[in-house]
Amino acid sequence: MEIISYKTRKVVPNDSLEKILDESLPSLKEGDIVAVTSKIISLCEGRVVAQDKVTDKRSLILQEADAVLDDSHTSKYGICLTIKNKLLLPTAGIDRSNAMDFYVLYPENIPASAAKIWDYLRSKHKVKNLGVLVTDSHTTPLRYGVTGIGIGWCGFDPLYSYIGKPDCFGHPLRVTKVNILDALAVPAVFVMGEGNEQTPLAILRDAPHITFTDHPPTAQERDAITIDLEDDLYGPILTAAKWIRKEPAA
Repeated sequence: MEIISYKTRKVVPNDSLEKILDESLPSLKEGDIVAVTSKIISLCEGRVVAQDKVTDKRSLILQEADAVLDDSHTSKYGICLTIKNKLLLPTAGIDRSNAMDFYVLYPENIPASAAKIWDYLRSKHKVKNLGVLVTDSHTTPLRYGVTGIGIGWCGFDPLYSYIGKPDCFGHPLRVTKVNILDALAVPAVFVMGEGNEQTPLAILRDAPHITFTDHPPTAQERDAITIDLEDDLYGPILTAAKWIRKEPAA
């Protein structure tokens, strides 16, 4: 598999994502997967809040998160654990790095954003089999450092199942599935970088186990990659914690 990152100009709020893609990406080939950081999508969609307008970042986190771990579990770095879009994330994905004087929020509708990019690139580059992967960075429990995570996608199946297939000794595998979404996001985020590289785009080429689709994922297909809390391996830990949950809209 080949992964190449691509430099862009500095992205500012309400920029044109289509222009950035046109300026920065080479011609795409059949079977390419284009990784795009969620941050440049958010900037182009105007999903920002000026830092001088925020007197209490925690209030902003509570506004954006679906659930927030209570105050007693905030880290020494001032980072709290949250749940948003069925993902376990620090600070609901809110970030201020590489964004001038703004807090950058997650895109409002990540599946719709991924589908829009997918439609545009397929049409622009006249390719049929194309994937789009929306990435962010996140933390792993009991480990220092960040790695990539796939928070949205379009044009390919996010899971590859080994269930029923033999291992190297001929024993059938019973539960193993590969999370393609995050498996691709990790190297993509690594080559795109976290600092001043200014490379928020990457192309992944000749990735194994990819099944391309001709439509954006349905709600049912998006749910197929998530695990209900009661079935999750970490469910006992997560359910034992005290969460502050967002009140449903009236």
